[in-house]
Amino acid sequence: MNLIKSLVLGLSLSLASLAAFAAQINLNTASAAQLETLNGIGAAKAEAIVEYRKEHGAFKSVDELANVKGIGLKTVEKNREQMTVAAK
Repeated sequence: MNLIKSLVLGLSLSLASLAAFAAQINLNTASAAQLETLNGIGAAKAEAIVEYRKEHGAFKSVDELANVKGIGLKTVEKNREQMTVAAK
């Protein structure tokens, strides 16, 4: 019985992880905390993204993220699949 519970729990956690991985971060609506989940984006860079968005308006493309001070093309490329600028 414990084995079955362990298997069900493991499967549940795996599915939850997969759902989280599949979800994309919208650069135009994400909070600083959500942006911090991206690879190479800490608190300071996340705040810089939010400030850039306030000053310049919505991102038109994911590539525009490289215009934010402290964020380069390498960071954009590492996270490209996890980001979107889609209107919701």
